[in-house]
Amino acid sequence: MEQPARKLFNLELELKSTHWINEKVKSNKIYAQNLYAALCNNQFVKNSVWPVLKDERWSCTWRYAGEIVADIREEGDYLDWYCTGIRGSHDMGGSAPEPEEGYVGEGYVTDKIKSDLFKLGWIILPE
Repeated sequence: MEQPARKLFNLELELKSTHWINEKVKSNKIYAQNLYAALCNNQFVKNSVWPVLKDERWSCTWRYAGEIVADIREEGDYLDWYCTGIRGSHDMGGSAPEPEEGYVGEGYVTDKIKSDLFKLGWIILPE
C-alpha cells in the first residue's frame, strides 16, 4: 500500500517524466552536471502542505544521482557523472582531469536548478 505514496513523492520519476527537464539535461552537459550535483547530499520535499507536515523527504546517493542523469541523457552510466564536481582537485594528486567550466561540487545547488526544481513543485531542505 505504500508504493503509491512513494510514486507520488518521487523526484526521480518527476525529473524523468518532465519533457523540458529532459531537454535541458540532454542538450546541456553543464546543466546535466549541475542537476547531478544538486541531487547529491541534499534532501527534497514536495512543496505541498501534507508532505511538509509529514516530513516526507526524498534523497539519493551520488551513484543514484549519476544514474538518473545518465538515464535521462540516454547515454553512459553513473560513472560518467560520479564525482564530476571534485575532479581535478589537488587532493587527487593532480592526475585527474581538470573540471569543466561551469561544473559545481556535489551538494551545491545552482539558482537555475533550484528554480527548475521549484517549478516542478520541489524544495530543497536546508541542512
